[in-house]
Formats: sequence, C-alpha cells, structure tokens
Amino acid sequence: MENIRFLLIVVFAMLLYMLWEAWQVDYGPKPEVTAIEQPVIDSKEDLPTTSVIESPQSETKSNIPETETATPDVSAVPLLEAQSDKIITVETDVYHLEIDTKGGALRNLDLLKYPVSKDNPDKVVRLFNSEIDKLYLGQSGLISAGGSPSLPTHHSIFSSDKEKYVLTDEINILKVPLTWTDSHGFTVTKTYFFKRGSYDVKLEQKITNHSNQSWSGRQYIQLLRKPYKDKNGNTFIRTYAGGVIYTEEEKYQKIKFGDMESENLKVQTKGGWVAMIQHYFASAWIPPQDKINTLYTKKLKDQRYVIGAYTEPVTIPAGSEKTLVATLFAGPKIQPMMEKVAKGLELTVDYSWLTFIGKPIYWLLNKIYSLVGNWGFAIMGVTLCIKLLFFPLSQASYKSMAKMRKIQPRLQELKEKFGDDRQRFNTEMMNLYKKEKVNPLGGCLPILVQIPVFIALYWVLVETVELRQAPFALWIQDLSAKDPFYILPVLMGITMKIQQSLNPAPVDPLQAKVMKMFPIIFTVFFLFFPAGLVLYWVVNNTLSIIQQWVITKQIEKEK
Repeated sequence: MENIRFLLIVVFAMLLYMLWEAWQVDYGPKPEVTAIEQPVIDSKEDLPTTSVIESPQSETKSNIPETETATPDVSAVPLLEAQSDKIITVETDVYHLEIDTKGGALRNLDLLKYPVSKDNPDKVVRLFNSEIDKLYLGQSGLISAGGSPSLPTHHSIFSSDKEKYVLTDEINILKVPLTWTDSHGFTVTKTYFFKRGSYDVKLEQKITNHSNQSWSGRQYIQLLRKPYKDKNGNTFIRTYAGGVIYTEEEKYQKIKFGDMESENLKVQTKGGWVAMIQHYFASAWIPPQDKINTLYTKKLKDQRYVIGAYTEPVTIPAGSEKTLVATLFAGPKIQPMMEKVAKGLELTVDYSWLTFIGKPIYWLLNKIYSLVGNWGFAIMGVTLCIKLLFFPLSQASYKSMAKMRKIQPRLQELKEKFGDDRQRFNTEMMNLYKKEKVNPLGGCLPILVQIPVFIALYWVLVETVELRQAPFALWIQDLSAKDPFYILPVLMGITMKIQQSLNPAPVDPLQAKVMKMFPIIFTVFFLFFPAGLVLYWVVNNTLSIIQQWVITKQIEKEK
C-alpha cells in the first residue's frame, strides 16, 4: 500500500462525511414545527424553575422536585412602572445595541467591527435580535422564595432617565442604570457596565429593602434563542451552533437544541457558565465563579429555547441592601480575550476531540502572525513548522515510497508472469520485498501518525475568527471565503498530480485509473473550500514534493 493512496483515501472519506453532514442539515428530516398564527413571547413559561436541593452535585436532570418558581406575585404593584416599555439605545466603540425597559433585556446587539461581508461593510453582524424568526435575547431577573414579595423578572417594566447612552472619548466605562420600585418598599437598580474595547458586560442588580420584612431569593441570567441558521455559511463546512455549558466537574459540554427538546437540564456546579454559540461568535452568561450555581435549559413554544443559570439563595434583611453580579460576554470567539473573561470560555472555539492538538497550533498561528502581520503568511509558517516537526516521519515514508517506485518494474514483471496465479504472485512479491528490504506499509504508518495533526489544523483554520475576512495577497482578500478565481484549487490539483508522478503506480490497472482521477475530484471539492484551507494544502503539497523529489533521486542513485 502506497503512502499517497492511503492519505488520499482517508481525506476522500473525510470529504464524503462532511458532504453527508451538509446534506443532512439541508435536506434531512426536520423537527415538526407547530403552526401558530402569532408567537407568544410574553408568557411566563420562560422563567426558571428552582429546586429545594442546594448541595452541589455533578449533574441532575429535570426530575428534581420543582418547588420554587419565579411566578410574579400579583400583589406587588410597582410604583414607578411606566405604562409601556420603551427602548434604550447604547453605543460603544464595539457595540450598538438596544435595552428594553421591559425586564432590561438586551436585544439587537450589533458588532460594529465585524461586517457581514467585505462587499457591504455598513451591514454588521447582529447577535441578539428582536425579530420573531431570528429571536435571540439576553435576559436577567430575580426569583423570590419563601413567600417573599416578588421582585422584577425579565417581564417587569423598569424606568430609565435617558433613552440613549453613548461611550464618549472622555470616559472608558459607560453605565446604563434601570430602576424598578414596588409598593412594599423594594427598589431594584439594574445597571449594565460597558467597557471601551471590551466584549464583556458587567451586570449589577442592586436590591434595596426599605420594607419591614426580609427578602429571600436568587438572581437568574439566561439566553433565549431560536435555532440559528447561517445563510452565508459555506456549504461544505458545517460548524456547531447551539447551547453549551461549562461545569467544574464535566468541563465543556454541548447542549444541542434536540437535547433541550427531549429533556430539561438542571446541573449544579461551582462557578460554571452557559452560552449560545455559532460559527465565529458566541454569547455567554457567567454567574459568580466562587458560588454554587444551577445551570438549566427549557424548551418553549414556537421553537424557542432557553439556557441559563441561577445563583444560591440570598437573604436581605429589612432596612438593608445587597448587590448581585454577573458577566455577559457577547462577541467574536477570540481565544486570548475569552480566557480572561471566564475559565474554559475559550473552548467555545470548538476543535472537537482534537482540542489538545488544536490549541497549540492556534498558539503557533498567533505567534507567527504577531511577527509577519499577515494571516496568509502565518498559515504558510505553521505549515512549514508542522513539516519540520514531522520531517523524520516524512523522510521514512518517502524513502519507503522511493524504494517501492524503484522495484516497480520488477513487480510488473511478476504481475505479467504470475498474473493468473494470485497466490504465487503474492508469494513472489513478498519474497521480493524481503530481498530488497522494502516494507510495503512503510509509507503508510508515518502518515497515520500525522493525520490527527492535519485534522486539528483543519479545524483551527475553520474556527479561527481572526481569519474571517482577513486579506492575504493579490486576489485573495478573504481567507475565510473561497478563491474568487479558483487559482488556489487549481494549483492544489496540479501539486497533487505532481505528487502522484513521484509515487509508485499501482500494479492493478483499475486502481491506476482511479488514482489518476483523484486530483480532478479533489480540485472540484476544493473549489468551494475557504482560501486559507486551500493555501495550507498548496504549501504542504509543495513542500512534500520538494522533499520527496530529493529523496527519490537519492534512492534511484543507489545500486
């Protein structure tokens, strides 16, 4: 078995699997959607349900007895509540978003530094969205317990002194306060803190108790979303979009919409966080990391899903106050930035089971970029480093292939002489291998070790948001998009054909014909792949050709 044949078969199988996944997403069976005339957005079903069990545990499901709920107490009449909710706009150097005075929910959050496409720089990526078919909101509130008066949930109406807040050049932190007061003497001030150049937002909910009784309850934070559909995504590349959680016990876990559909999640952990992620971008609520928090999910009507967290219960005596805090991250999945926000948050850049390989490759890619200032040259540098790392293995592989190539005429003679006697042909062929000290598997085993690295590098190039719309040179102005003139895929096909010419041809004529078709088939596939991925393959093939050509010439000169 020759090295290149084995590698091509493996890669071809990967491509077929990716095509099958893409077909399943586009044409596979879809979950039934109940037809309704008008979606119900304001029902109280999206409020979290708490449990009487407080001790930490690794994971429990929705069979926990549900005894405390966030159902509002109708006897609590807000004094400062407006007749209807209004929208507050917030502008920073990285955000343009809206805050609804109804619950202080975050909506229509635009990432100003991330255009949807390079052709239309004025239209930017929107995360939180108030449109019914793209519903995506950041919500928070308070859950009362033990007969305490109800404090505001994300359905309550807050008041605001201003309708627009702007982060000016004179300040680095923008505060946006919202206020709620009821007839019992409770005041809740919900304040968002936006920092210059930052995608993490601090939330404070200050509870002031001017009543004659203590209050007991919890803070909750949650994300409500309809399933995400990337209309601008690559047909051949499918990345995960859905919910994720992080716990101290189980670390990073994907919670798919289908999982939320079948069962409500309830997990207790110290610290932890919840998130909704998509290709390149994520939003995550991070509760206090030194406390025991409960992470939960809910499936609502009209294909809406909730993932959130609530804290341990707190008690605020009469005449006192307490501030509950949380952090929201909403922005691009830039790993160094996310590592500073919460433990494990950078894992939302998903390299699947090859994370332990993908993270060092990403680190190397970043380091090279910091030196050269161009992501295309950084990809070339990473490719060169990986080739140097595996140089001894490649050396052994190419030597084996060169020896196989050298004895190819003698194998052909055996084929002609014993073609009708398969057993005799195999015996004579193995004797020839033994005599010439050729290992037919010598070309395959070294490349087998390298395959996980190749796959990890593939995911790094697919998942790295820094490559999104990043220019390289000449006609390649977006490494995350396909080559507009298909020059790189054609070059890739040419280099693959050259590699084939350096390899021993299969003895079987049918196999030889199939192998000749591979460069054409792969060229067609790579026409639709991101330019950054194709650039890697072109550089990798070119370096392999040089190495293999030198080794082949050396072997051919031997007697």
